[in-house]
Amino acid sequence: MRAFPRRASAVLAAALASALSLTACGSDAGSDAASASGKVEGPITFQTWNLRATFKDYFNGLIDEFEKKYPGTEVKWVDRPAEGYADKISADAAGGTLPDVVNVSPDLAAPLAKAGLALDLDQAAAEYREEYLPGAWKSHRIPGLEGTYAFPWYLNTGPMFYNKRLFGQAGLDASEPPATYGELFDAALDIARKSDSKVATLANVPTIEDFGRYGVRTMNGEGTAFTFNDAKGVELLQHYKKLYDAGALDSQALTATPESSGRKFLTESVAMNPGSAHDLDTFKKQAPGLYKNIGITDMVTNTGKNNMYVMGVMVNASGKNKPAAVAFAHFVTDAKHQEEFAREVAIFPSTAGSLDDAYFTEDDGTEDGRVRVAAAKSLKDAVNYTPVLFSEQMKTELRNAVARALQGKQSAKAALDNAVTACNRLLRQS
Repeated sequence: MRAFPRRASAVLAAALASALSLTACGSDAGSDAASASGKVEGPITFQTWNLRATFKDYFNGLIDEFEKKYPGTEVKWVDRPAEGYADKISADAAGGTLPDVVNVSPDLAAPLAKAGLALDLDQAAAEYREEYLPGAWKSHRIPGLEGTYAFPWYLNTGPMFYNKRLFGQAGLDASEPPATYGELFDAALDIARKSDSKVATLANVPTIEDFGRYGVRTMNGEGTAFTFNDAKGVELLQHYKKLYDAGALDSQALTATPESSGRKFLTESVAMNPGSAHDLDTFKKQAPGLYKNIGITDMVTNTGKNNMYVMGVMVNASGKNKPAAVAFAHFVTDAKHQEEFAREVAIFPSTAGSLDDAYFTEDDGTEDGRVRVAAAKSLKDAVNYTPVLFSEQMKTELRNAVARALQGKQSAKAALDNAVTACNRLLRQS
């Protein structure tokens, strides 16, 4: 199940781009609009990403409902496993067998859009744009291209958990957790000093999302070069170097994984960590002392906007029955069906107004409810801080640069300059 979109980036969009044997010319806007108009009829194929095992009944019901609404249509549903999903799309795209409607993340939509295989919805389905949150609709825009190349589907974001007891022991007001990076850095240094560096506040090094939330412009407007080595980017990494030297950043942060960071928080050796409702249940069962002192807050940001993880539904621009494909992609992602799906699994709808429903605004006293309300509140104006064109190789380059800077092997400026050079080289090769 691809319920938590941050994992979408684990599939390499670069593999897809390299396999496409088509000219990256983009779609003709006029033909996109014209070809998507007309009677909704005929057979189409709908491909999802590792959803059948858990949600077979939901999607079969959804398809039955669509076919009844539009007599003469027939939707064939295929579901692909998470393993090798990008490779499968590559093969279909290169072989001319790409399904009519495809479940994608922004990084997978990008090479398809560049190859002219993703329908431009700003032209073909502009009448639906206002139905979605602005940030969600923009999430499938590709730098260097005009247009939007997938309907936004489900969203997620992670609240930040913090340990009220550890904050209190450091003399900090546990009812006022840090909201900006400046507040976070100050609190982290206080906690390290008061605990003789036995308690770190963070267990992870900064990622590209942190640079975005800090206020760094990570890429130029044309989508032709990364820019996270600007003055703000250097400033952020210098702050993390201070945390690392003071013990405010966990000593194993350079090699941390989400699982290892979670264990650090569980054992109360770090004071803050992102998480989900599933983690709350784990705390309650495995660490009742921690559970009694759990605080839930938004992710730290200087921009006032949280990060949005988003999944989308793309329409094949070369499909034979595009009116039916557009109608079905919209049907899957309209407010009614997104709200229904959000009650099946812990995700959030991308449709405007849906997050005002009581289900997302009123704490029902359950563990899921506590996190759901906190996360939904921050999603209304959230943005996707990870550039669509930022590949896994690029993430590795940034992580290695951060490690060199924190270990004192390079200055923050030199490390980021080298990372940007490497990432821009990879961008030109994609």
